[in-house]
Amino acid sequence: MANSKYAYVRSFELPDPVLPNTYMVVRIDGKGFHEFSAQHGFAKPNDGPALELMNEAARHVLQELKGQVVLAFGESDEYSFLFSKICALYNRRESKIVTHVVSLFTGAYIFHWPRFMPNTPLQRPPSFDGRLVMYPSAKEVRDYFSWRQVDTHINNLYNTTFWALIQQGGMTEHQANEELRHTISAQKHEILYARFQINYDRLPQMYRKGTTLVWESMPPSPSAASSSQAQEGPSMISPKPARRDAAAAKPRKVLRTLHVDIIGDSFWTQPAELTPKTGDGLQGEAGGSASGEVAEEGKGAQQPWDDEARLQGDGLGASLLV
Repeated sequence: MANSKYAYVRSFELPDPVLPNTYMVVRIDGKGFHEFSAQHGFAKPNDGPALELMNEAARHVLQELKGQVVLAFGESDEYSFLFSKICALYNRRESKIVTHVVSLFTGAYIFHWPRFMPNTPLQRPPSFDGRLVMYPSAKEVRDYFSWRQVDTHINNLYNTTFWALIQQGGMTEHQANEELRHTISAQKHEILYARFQINYDRLPQMYRKGTTLVWESMPPSPSAASSSQAQEGPSMISPKPARRDAAAAKPRKVLRTLHVDIIGDSFWTQPAELTPKTGDGLQGEAGGSASGEVAEEGKGAQQPWDDEARLQGDGLGASLLV
């Protein structure tokens, strides 16, 4: 930056470094999304493609900040991103980190809109706000994500019952609100099942448990392993290709999309099985499948969020908070 007589104005900028050796969580929220969702005709109580669009935007953030963001959790119009404890992005400047994440997410949301909402033209630009919170230890991080998943359950149970009363019960929004006033979870379950034959526990897990994104270490692909093995033994060939093959045979990082419980211990403590998985739950390092090709959404499942690969996540968080 040029040094001039006007450069003194930089002294008005306040330093905003995040404390070292703390976990950082950036949470973004949709701005005015109640009106935005109504304007674009989002299905109630849940719009699967709209939620998948949020997931895709979040996957873009993790792919762009690979090695910095290690976990993300999303529900409705919000997403939370956990940064590595040793993250040095922007020298841990809070304003830079927050604005970068919000910018990446918003840009990806707009870019991928036609793919997920092909019959709904974008009427106005969406916007998101963001905040950064520091947490001193693994306990607070786990409690934070438990808080967000509990919030997912509470909100979804209420909204599912609320819209059932309106769409199937013929009530107005005011009447539905009054009907649900002071009810507890068990009563909402009873309303859904007794009046509308809806078993809440059988609804898609993406709606009930939100979406968790996490990197998983996978074994090298069979082709890379075979190529590496072929280089073993006497050879007159230059060792450079062998070194390249050895690098290719290293474990791969694959981005997993999950709809699982992250409140209990199974996600955080049980060792993950390093076995190849198939389906839309896998995202390659550059946003495709493990083979480098674009993943076929929902392969083997009616919808991508019903894919069995997305419903299995035991142990994938075990190494995140070490």
